[in-house]
Amino acid sequence: MGMVPFSGWELPSSVSRRALFRSGGLSLASMATSQLAADETRSSRRSHFVPRAKSVIFLFQVGGPSQLDLFDPKPEVNRRDGEELPESLLKKVSFAQIQEKRPRLMGSPYRFRRHGESGAWVSELMPHTAGIVDRITIARTLRTDDTNHMFAELLMNTGWRRFGRPSLGSWVSYGLGSQSQEMPAFLVLGTKPRSKSANYGNGFLPSQYQGTVLRDAGEPILNLSNPPGVTTRRQRLSIDAINQLNRLRLEASGDDEIRARIASYEMAYRMQARAPELLSLDRETPETLKLYGIEDPARPSFARNCLLARRLVEKGVRFVQVFHGDWDHHTDIGKRLPSECRVTDQGSAALVKDLARRGLLDDTLVVWGGELGRTPVAQKPMAAGGRVGRDHQIEAFTMWFAGGGVRPGQVIGDTNDLGCLPAEDGWHVYDLQATILHALGLDHERLTYRYEGREFRLTDIHGEVKSELFATPASRG
Repeated sequence: MGMVPFSGWELPSSVSRRALFRSGGLSLASMATSQLAADETRSSRRSHFVPRAKSVIFLFQVGGPSQLDLFDPKPEVNRRDGEELPESLLKKVSFAQIQEKRPRLMGSPYRFRRHGESGAWVSELMPHTAGIVDRITIARTLRTDDTNHMFAELLMNTGWRRFGRPSLGSWVSYGLGSQSQEMPAFLVLGTKPRSKSANYGNGFLPSQYQGTVLRDAGEPILNLSNPPGVTTRRQRLSIDAINQLNRLRLEASGDDEIRARIASYEMAYRMQARAPELLSLDRETPETLKLYGIEDPARPSFARNCLLARRLVEKGVRFVQVFHGDWDHHTDIGKRLPSECRVTDQGSAALVKDLARRGLLDDTLVVWGGELGRTPVAQKPMAAGGRVGRDHQIEAFTMWFAGGGVRPGQVIGDTNDLGCLPAEDGWHVYDLQATILHALGLDHERLTYRYEGREFRLTDIHGEVKSELFATPASRG
């Protein structure tokens, strides 16, 4: 297991090196126990009210899925296919990268049908999701502030359009601590978004709250395995010795980063035994693998990551973020969009079904969506072979939710006839963040961290909990 470097210091003259190492085993064992107890105390203290959910799985669709071809049918756009977009709308909508002087409407070529008792409209590209519409809620009027992928990702995941802020998963980890003694509170799977680790970083929060990445190939977690010749006992003695030094420095300085370092060593040691088993699908039944559409359990895929996400929350991981994409279809959307749907549709729906049949859905909030949406107009219509696409749209795009107290089988919000503006008040990204925290029993206005002389929070000075998402009001704890 890789060791984290630390700055040097001199031991107090009253402490001999021999005495320090002799006491290492017992003191580190008691320290680890006290750390876990502290986590539980913090969790209890920082839950502002009785939570609906214990965990979150965020299926983040990198690049911006085309809601007009998936969940928000617009017959008027189909009827007016090829017509110029009204000039009045060009002044209201942030069509950032359209190069055409006369942008023309482009209808969806895909059939939509109503499904389930709720009658929600879903495209033929999402047959598996169509099969769970009565378990999910679709929100059609999400909006964000930036047309650039990188900064829209940052806003969605950190509440800020620049680098350096804590991510949503880090705030959750900070606010509630870990439910598991063997795995971190915040784990990340899948492809990297454009703004990379900033989407799951800890920012100015202590480093113990950053997301831990599970890799698709090679070692699932870097530096976790022992080097050749290093036994478990030797590893334990080494960690004990290093953490004794860290403890002395912590007592002298009170530095939270040293506290985080001690906790990280202890967590890594426990993960060495648990992580390989947890990340193996060998014990999953053929029926479960078929449900997700997994033919080769060892082969990386979005479906495999969905199944791993279920296994992780089952073992107490608080926040799992699965990144997948690219949904950025500026060209050739007719080929690339169906391809992405084939990759993701079955795994997403299977996750909801699997959580439900295992009694985990009530305690797990599942979120599906990307950082922005797509326009109702054709982009690059003169491209070779007519491989048109859709540009970025930030005023109205679609996400869906399941479990965690969500009232299922509803569609929230609507867009105008051309699908480019909300017909009524929509949800800002800050509202989404406030609502996710709310599901976990956290008040987004009270979950703060003092940094550089002021109190920071995920939603800055914004955010409104969208209570219509939930079946019942929250109970105060």
